[in-house]
Amino acid sequence: MGVVIEREEWALTPVAYPLLSAAALAAVLLLPYFSARTAAHATGSSSPFDVGTAPFLRFRRAFLVLFSLASVVEGIHSVFGEDEFVRCGLGREQMAARLASATSAALFPGAISGVISDKIGPRRACILYWVLQLAVGVVKSFSVLRCSWINNFILAFASSVFSFCFETWLVLEHEKQDQKQDLLFDTFWLMTFFESVSLIGSQEITNVLFSDDDTRFLLPYAFAATLSVVGILYIRNASSTSQSTSQHASAIGSYQKSFFAHVLRDKRVLILVLAQASIHFAVSTFWLLWAPTIVADGRYAQLSVIYPCFLASRMLGSAGFPWFYGAAAPFRNEDSLTIAYIGAGLALSTVAYDYQEIGPLVIVFCIFHACVGFILPSLARLRTMYLPNELRGGMMSFSLSLANAAIFVFLLQGAHHRRVTNSTILSLASYGLLGAGGCIHMLRRWRKHTRQNARSL
Repeated sequence: MGVVIEREEWALTPVAYPLLSAAALAAVLLLPYFSARTAAHATGSSSPFDVGTAPFLRFRRAFLVLFSLASVVEGIHSVFGEDEFVRCGLGREQMAARLASATSAALFPGAISGVISDKIGPRRACILYWVLQLAVGVVKSFSVLRCSWINNFILAFASSVFSFCFETWLVLEHEKQDQKQDLLFDTFWLMTFFESVSLIGSQEITNVLFSDDDTRFLLPYAFAATLSVVGILYIRNASSTSQSTSQHASAIGSYQKSFFAHVLRDKRVLILVLAQASIHFAVSTFWLLWAPTIVADGRYAQLSVIYPCFLASRMLGSAGFPWFYGAAAPFRNEDSLTIAYIGAGLALSTVAYDYQEIGPLVIVFCIFHACVGFILPSLARLRTMYLPNELRGGMMSFSLSLANAAIFVFLLQGAHHRRVTNSTILSLASYGLLGAGGCIHMLRRWRKHTRQNARSL
């Protein structure tokens, strides 16, 4: 007589995602009533999102829509994850090879993409991003070419460009229109907030368009290609910032000398490079390992239901950013950023060193993403304070290349074959986050020491 083994499915609490989303929206909607900055700057407007001159407000609204569309395209290409490899008939060794080739694209061509962006201008870099996404969308729309390795290569390169081109375009447009920095900082956290919303939306769009039928399976990629065409047409019709970019480039002289002087020889910027590399490595590691960690030892859970909770937590973290900077904030931004790094590091260390059931794992992962949502706009703010805008793309691609190099090494060693355990990779990501928190604390002390020296003079 055969033995029947009953498989128990873990179910997420139905109110988890609505509660996280409601908390994030409440943090955004209540901000005008508790923000001292809004009261100081608003003239007849009760919303911090409507502060500023009319031209910049029009640009920011259009920019956030375009950035949200780009995030939707990013989400469509990443939502299938390992399932797409399985549909292509790839084994675990072949999956690792595909991921390694994709990481090499982000490591080698992606490392110089920021320099190219600084030289040609962020508007053209954004067009390059849309062209890359259009190419992948068109290729994947054909079933014969859907499993080609070149798709992963181009997608990794496009994701590398996406990580800095829109932020650089925003910063240069803000500088061109001579707006207050508070408006720029508000846009930073709005970018993280709308990116998370768009990633959730991309999952819903994919669910509507997706079907097990081969023809319906290709519809999400065709939709992504259509959005790419919309992005290209909009940017081509947008006001050009290339002239102001070239003027800035000539003002700072040789790019190579400027990069050495303002990035490699400035310990404050180097700290930001390491901090950005650590959070990129941790986030990339999470998306590679979160599903195997949750379903380890034969456990079963609906991952598609858990995934939106992580993004809602990220929304909550980004919405909390404006509450923790400014004169009325309970902590200085560097102190809050240090706490966020330590919180993210401790969350990953809990997963790495202590076996947990699915419930505690989901809670810890949500805490990690809430910290990530706060960290990303905080780092963008510090980059604005310490880094010349003309070197922003090169600095960001340099920091991402450091993280991608570490990921590339793990993939080459066959991390998916357990030669390097998942707990080891998560522990290294945790150490990186904790070390980055210490570096941000040092940056805070150096800044305080500089102010004290200035007063003594």
